[in-house]
Amino acid sequence: MDMPTPHETERTQGGQQIARVALAIGLTALGLYVLEGFLRALVWAVILAIATWPLYQRTQRRLGTGRHNVLLPLLFTVAITLLFVVPLALVTIQLGHEARQIATLVVDVRAHGMAPPDWLARLPLGAAQATAWWDANLRDPSDAQALLGRVDRAQVMLVSREFGAQLAHRGVLFAFTLATLFFLFRDGSGLVAQMRVASRRLFGPNGEALGRQIIASVHGTVDGLVLVGFGIGAVLGVGYWLAGAPHPVLLGALTAVAATIPLGSMVVLAVAALLVLATGSAVAAIALFAAGVVVIFVADHAIRPALIGGATRLPFLWVLLGILGGVESFGLLGLFVGPAIMAALILLWREWTGNAHDPAEAAASRLA
Repeated sequence: MDMPTPHETERTQGGQQIARVALAIGLTALGLYVLEGFLRALVWAVILAIATWPLYQRTQRRLGTGRHNVLLPLLFTVAITLLFVVPLALVTIQLGHEARQIATLVVDVRAHGMAPPDWLARLPLGAAQATAWWDANLRDPSDAQALLGRVDRAQVMLVSREFGAQLAHRGVLFAFTLATLFFLFRDGSGLVAQMRVASRRLFGPNGEALGRQIIASVHGTVDGLVLVGFGIGAVLGVGYWLAGAPHPVLLGALTAVAATIPLGSMVVLAVAALLVLATGSAVAAIALFAAGVVVIFVADHAIRPALIGGATRLPFLWVLLGILGGVESFGLLGLFVGPAIMAALILLWREWTGNAHDPAEAAASRLA
């Protein structure tokens, strides 16, 4: 039997390498297809793990837990669950209470009509037009029935069932996110080591720097969006209370949640100002809206870009484009994915243009 020549051996090895690459690409594509419905949940779990990993490591070092510890990952997963579920449950209960009050009001208006409130005539703009519309549509019971009776009960029930189905689906995805998060906490150290080896093999010595840049952008985005959003909600919650808005705690919580979405807090602020105006205090409503706009403007255009861009040395324009483009492309998940993608692109550009030793790498290394 003839031995293969070096040329034949090299050609065989080259064919095997191509086959392995093709197999890896095919299996990766097949895996992504199988997990298509759970990809967002997986990405959310990774984002939550990255955001809380420094705190988890400090706690792990302080407690001195073993490698196969289960209690600490479980405690962190439960804590994150409560962080999301408890506020959401409180807001849902309050919204359900408000919805029942609105439903009762609608029934009463359809039966007896409703005179225009006093504050309507005190509107700074459009008072006459608003009062005329109210008289034509809500003052007389027959007109109110014609307006409010357009809502078909069967359609409302259909929308309610669809909402319930979507809520159940989101609940399943959230449970899958938490389960993934538990395993990321438990096996995180090993996964980090494996990712470092894989990045070096795939991208060379600069692969780890790219991963650190992405991690730093996630940390900066969490600080810039979540923490600043909570700050906006707390400050405006005090403003709602001082202005006499109803349910200032609920409005503050909604503002904090909406503040993670561009211009979302402005919507809640406008609603709160209208509620204050409905109580008859036009001056307080205008002052609340003006002060809230200033707070939101400073937070969105000064504090957030400094936190997000400062973590990765991203210019303000790229921070803004990453957030807005990410939201448009990926929804709420894009708030974190968009800046991470921009951070990776900026690092690749700096390496390509010969500025690989940018200060961003040192900042990313500190946050990773």
